[in-house]
Amino acid sequence: MNNIAEQIRQLCKEKNAIIMAHYYQRPEIQDVADFVGDSLALAQQASKTDADIIVMCGVHFMAETAKILCPDKKVLIPAPEAGCSLADSCKAEDLAAWKAMHPDHIVVSYVNTSAAVKALTDVVVTSSNALKIVKQLPEDKPILFGPDQNLGGYINRMTGRKMDLWNGGCHVHARFSEDALLALKAEYPNAPVLAHPECKASILQHADVIGSTQALLNYAKAHPEHKSFLVVTESGILHEMQKACPDVEFIPVPAEGGGCNECEYMRMCTLQNLRNCLLNENNEVTVNEEIAKDAIRPIQRMLEMS
Repeated sequence: MNNIAEQIRQLCKEKNAIIMAHYYQRPEIQDVADFVGDSLALAQQASKTDADIIVMCGVHFMAETAKILCPDKKVLIPAPEAGCSLADSCKAEDLAAWKAMHPDHIVVSYVNTSAAVKALTDVVVTSSNALKIVKQLPEDKPILFGPDQNLGGYINRMTGRKMDLWNGGCHVHARFSEDALLALKAEYPNAPVLAHPECKASILQHADVIGSTQALLNYAKAHPEHKSFLVVTESGILHEMQKACPDVEFIPVPAEGGGCNECEYMRMCTLQNLRNCLLNENNEVTVNEEIAKDAIRPIQRMLEMS
C-alpha cells in the first residue's frame, strides 16, 4: 500500500497533478491527497489551482463541477461509475418541467446534481452555505429547492421560508437509525450529537450541532472539553476527526438494521484505481460546452455569496 502511495505522489510531481478528496473517501485516499474537504471547499480549491491535472477522488458530480470551473484543465476521476443517489433523483428534463410550472420561482439546486441540472439553476448551494445563501435571497420571491428534501426542510425550519422541495434524498443520510441514536445518547449522555442536515428531521431533532462535514469537524476541533461525540454523517469523516482530535472518541451512529453507514459510491475509489487513472490519464471527465457555459454562472454565484 505504501509503495502505491509513493508511486501516486511521484506521478503527481511528474505530471503537475493535484489530488482532491472528499471527507467521505477511504482513509488511505485522504492520506495521499493534496487537499481534503467538503463539496464547497473542493469547488473553491478547484477554482484556484494552478495544476495541469485535477484528480477528483469523490463522486461524478464533483468531477463535473471541477471541470466546469477549470475548463482548460484535465479532470480525471478514478472511479467514473461512482454516482450519487441525490444527483440521480433529479434529472434535467424533470427539473425543466418543474421549473416551467413555476416560472416566477428562483431555482436553488444542491451541488449534488448533474451539470445539466446546474445549467437550469439560479444558484447552487452546498450544505456549508445553503442556509447563508437562502437567507440572502429576496423574501418576496418563491423558491424551488432540490433535490434534497431533508436539507430543504431544515432550511425552511431555520428561516421560516416555505420553499417548494424536490422529493429527493441521500440514501446514506436517510437510513440513520433514530432508535440507535437514542440508545447511544443514553449510553454517552455527555457526548454532543453532530449531525449533517441531509438527515431526516426525526434525527436532527436530537442533534446538538447541525452542519456540513467541515462544520462538524470544526466544531469538534474547537471544543476539546468534550471527550466523546456521536457522529451522524457518512463515517469517512471520522478519519479526519480522529487525526485532528486524537484524544477524543468519535462514535458513529449506525444505520437502520445496524452496521457502519458508508456510501458505497464514495468507497469505489481505491489507491489502485487512483494510481492507474493518474498513470494512464484515463477516465477524463468532460462537460458539454453549452451546458458548462450555463452551469458555471450559478456555481460562481454560490462562490460569491459564500
